[in-house]
Amino acid sequence: MCYQRLVWLFIGTFLSGFSSIIAAAPVNQLEAVKEAAEAHVETLITTPEFGKLEVEAGHLDSRLTLSNCPSPLQAIVPGRQSLNKSVTVLVSCKEDNWQVYVPVQIRLMTPIVVAKRPMDRGVTISQSDLIVQLVDARFQRGQTYTNPSTIIGSRIKRVVGIGEPIQGNDICMVCRNDEVVITASGNGLNIIAKGTALSDGALGEQIKIRNSKSNRIVDGIITSVGQVAVKF
Repeated sequence: MCYQRLVWLFIGTFLSGFSSIIAAAPVNQLEAVKEAAEAHVETLITTPEFGKLEVEAGHLDSRLTLSNCPSPLQAIVPGRQSLNKSVTVLVSCKEDNWQVYVPVQIRLMTPIVVAKRPMDRGVTISQSDLIVQLVDARFQRGQTYTNPSTIIGSRIKRVVGIGEPIQGNDICMVCRNDEVVITASGNGLNIIAKGTALSDGALGEQIKIRNSKSNRIVDGIITSVGQVAVKF
């Protein structure tokens, strides 16, 4: 009698454990599907130097019946989806003929120069005004900067709040009526002259400058604070 009880106890324990394994398999496979979707998205996005990429697969219905795929899962991004805020990844198992769509959230954090303190119009930017922080690429608009030294000496054109990225249209690296250094090049020659800016501009923008010596007005590209390049 005791022997029979021990046998049934062993069988019951074995079946209970076996049932747990069967129940756990779909959950494990769902996690594998999510991991495959996340890994695929990570291969499609280049993380900038000192940046950070965060991807997170969304919730999958636990009622999905997916077998444990005997080979590595396949993942693709169907259609022409943009890889900015979120994307849908198709994960499939060819051997067992199943597939599932997985929503994946994306956060690409990039190092951006932001205001360390509030700055009003007319303020000349100094090193102590700036700090580099990781900012979600989704919230970046217009021209931004990664190196504080690029914009030190620029002037604020409109109010910038603490923690806000410094954008090209927030500043003038060359402001109207500023004296600038003109570097003119062409035909193997390089000429340096002084001039006066006739409008505001940021890095890479074209403005008009009056040459102080010839009084001639030329178009130049802003290369840095107080510096303009002209080709002839």
